[in-house]
Amino acid sequence: MRDETLFSGTQLAAVLNALPDPAFILTRSGRYMAIFGGIDARYYHDGSHLIGKTIHQVLEAAKASWFQQEIEKALLSQALHIVEYGLAACDVKGLQSDGPAYSLWFEGRIQALDFPVNGEDAVLWVASNITARKELENRLRMLSEIDALSGLLNRRKLMHVLAEHFDTFQRYGTPLAMLIFDIDHFKRVNDEHGHLAGDVVIRTAADVCRSELRSTDAPARLGGDEFVVLMPHTTRDQAAPIAERLRQRIACTLQALGSIGEGATISGGLCEFRPSDGSCEDVLKRGDDALYQAKRAGRNRILCTE
Repeated sequence: MRDETLFSGTQLAAVLNALPDPAFILTRSGRYMAIFGGIDARYYHDGSHLIGKTIHQVLEAAKASWFQQEIEKALLSQALHIVEYGLAACDVKGLQSDGPAYSLWFEGRIQALDFPVNGEDAVLWVASNITARKELENRLRMLSEIDALSGLLNRRKLMHVLAEHFDTFQRYGTPLAMLIFDIDHFKRVNDEHGHLAGDVVIRTAADVCRSELRSTDAPARLGGDEFVVLMPHTTRDQAAPIAERLRQRIACTLQALGSIGEGATISGGLCEFRPSDGSCEDVLKRGDDALYQAKRAGRNRILCTE
């Protein structure tokens, strides 16, 4: 139970100014009317120079408009409105070359005030620096989505992305081609040169995928020496020259490794979503079948399914 009579006006002001996180009073028009707190010098600088300015004078147009929209939402709802947002040096006018090279992340807790400030509706916007939390979340997400050896998507993330594309195909008919390939004679590499050499071969193949494929393609390590490449908005016929170029480039790069890459080529199966597919596992099976047909046909080739 609050009892404001315990504190004088001067004491209440001192309490507000002692807040670790900054608290901004912002009007509907986006003007900074007051700033309290923000004394945690690890995360915040003195913001007193903002008082009297508008967010459009402080921030670049797109970011200022976003802040304006969030103020409007809080005023409309009259309830606590919570958002997360990033701020980079390029978002703040005059800081392009002086600010940090990375984005800082904040949680904003926005509450409409029940009285006008300078004749305008206003909100209290408390900004908490959550950059460290965001970095941890990103690291954990990377660990859950990225294969540690190859640096490509792992099997779990691959299946998630494949399912999303399959849903889009079922709804809108958006094509997707998929290449499944593995490294020919990979067991011989491990047997003759050891598993560390096998790791080098896998990382090399992954590096070629990153350099040769389009930015919209999604290469992944399915497991062992088996890889999958998803090519969105691409038919099987459009994907065929991409897959062939990748085959040639991986073979050439592996040969350049010397003895550990001698005879190491790839075999693959290329397929695409089709209306008769009941699930994304169906297209995976077709691609896998084509891969083993390529193996039986002599390796070092890409076969396309009908």
